[in-house]
Amino acid sequence: MSGFTEDQQRLIDVWETHTAAEFALKDADAAVATMTDDVCLVHVPVGTGAFGKEALRTFYREIFIPQSPPDFTLELLSRSVGQDRVIDEFIVRFTHSIRMDWFAPGIEPTGRQLAVPHVGIIGFRGDKMCSEHIYWDQATVLTQLGVLDPALPVMGANQCEPLVSTGAEMNELIVRGKP
Repeated sequence: MSGFTEDQQRLIDVWETHTAAEFALKDADAAVATMTDDVCLVHVPVGTGAFGKEALRTFYREIFIPQSPPDFTLELLSRSVGQDRVIDEFIVRFTHSIRMDWFAPGIEPTGRQLAVPHVGIIGFRGDKMCSEHIYWDQATVLTQLGVLDPALPVMGANQCEPLVSTGAEMNELIVRGKP
């Protein structure tokens, strides 16, 4: 059981059931079955999501699930679990093959491959999720999509490298910014 208590593992199991419903099963009903009636989902960088189980079911069914690319993957980097919270650090990878208004509102598919570090803070009440706050760097997303000038002090896909490789180049933006 990876060093987690039984209660902590139960939270992890609910969270993993939830993400499987979203990305493997593509089933909005199965995803919201893991949640309380007053749940809130906030994709912090772009302000997308919903408040309340029924609004979230609609969001998942009409926007999130159909607008998630088929090659969308999550690579878990670290996990912290408390009494009522799971905090995951992960990298999302996908090809921007479809419009994703929940992630990059208003941007038509570019065909570009993206790699974006994320942090998810998942709150629980009992054995149900009551909140999902998901964070990422939107400037990195927009740079990888070709919307922002890559000369700006933004990392792009290289932002993932120090998280997965101890030999990664560091201080790239400082070096690039020197006269």
